[in-house]
Amino acid sequence: MTTTSTSHNFAGLFADASRLLRLALRADAIVTGANGLLYLAFAAPLQDLLGLDATTGRALGAFLLVYAAAVWAISMPARPRRVAVVTVVEANVLWTILSVLTVIVGWFSLSTVGAVWAVLQAIVVAGFAALQYTSLRRAR
Repeated sequence: MTTTSTSHNFAGLFADASRLLRLALRADAIVTGANGLLYLAFAAPLQDLLGLDATTGRALGAFLLVYAAAVWAISMPARPRRVAVVTVVEANVLWTILSVLTVIVGWFSLSTVGAVWAVLQAIVVAGFAALQYTSLRRAR
């Protein structure tokens, strides 16, 4: 009985595009906010691990926290505003492109671990963008 109820709720999530969109935005905000906190709290150790200058790491962390708060705010209405969601999707696509370019061009002199981390972040952010875009299209 629990399995049926759980699968029904899970299927309902995908049937309600506005609900899925809000979930995708909130998951993005949570992951982004956690990442921002890590950059702020552990800027010095991350400098050694990722090859990212501590000052740059702190600035990046502060930016990510502000961005996470904005994405969370966008997710609050029952039907998030289309223009706001499109802006989030575009920002996520830009982040993805810049993350990959950072590795290819060698910006910030990232270590191997830092380069892998940047690519992994790009994949996650691209996934959020794709889910948000798909949900937005279905929510029309």
